Amino acid sequence: MIRHQQIWAALDQIAEDHGLTPSGLARLAQLDPTTFNRSKRTTSQGKARWPSTESISKVLSVTDVSFREFSELVDGNGAGRIPVIGFAQAGNQGFFDDAGYPVGGSWEDITFPALHDPTAYGLRISGESMAPVFRDGDLIIVSPASNIRPHDRVVVKTIEGEVLAKELIRRGALGVELKSFNPAYEDRFIPADQIDWVARVLWCSQ
Repeated sequence: MIRHQQIWAALDQIAEDHGLTPSGLARLAQLDPTTFNRSKRTTSQGKARWPSTESISKVLSVTDVSFREFSELVDGNGAGRIPVIGFAQAGNQGFFDDAGYPVGGSWEDITFPALHDPTAYGLRISGESMAPVFRDGDLIIVSPASNIRPHDRVVVKTIEGEVLAKELIRRGALGVELKSFNPAYEDRFIPADQIDWVARVLWCSQ
């Protein structure tokens, strides 16, 4: 069964792929600019309002998206493209800004179900230092924008370029205390002045 949010997520993804806002997509399709506004997606009584088949048809025509491609977006609950980089590369300069967001064009892209988080990206694990939680070849999805709490799994990048995936024990003004997943590796404390950024792990392939 197709859900209301799946249709809207697919239209949002088409807009984003073309560098448009929902209003911009509506204008491109020669519709009223407010047609796809989020405020129009439910009635004043809170009932779901669906886009018309005519509106969808116009969008597919002007964006050169086939009905099959649109259906795949709907089936994937608005699946979109997220950037992915190898874990070893993550320590290099030029791949992140100082907040931990991916930058530059050296990333590969993969299709991944919508996380409702435009900041999310993927890191591909290499080696066994993070086993048994994260193993060589696993893909982890990371969010720099998510709030971080004790016992969350996090990725930490140091000023010197070291990248660690561990469990957060404590985060304070002096730094972060981290627990290693692999008992063969020591727990770590990273002083605040040595931290480049900290991001929460949202998901891991197994």
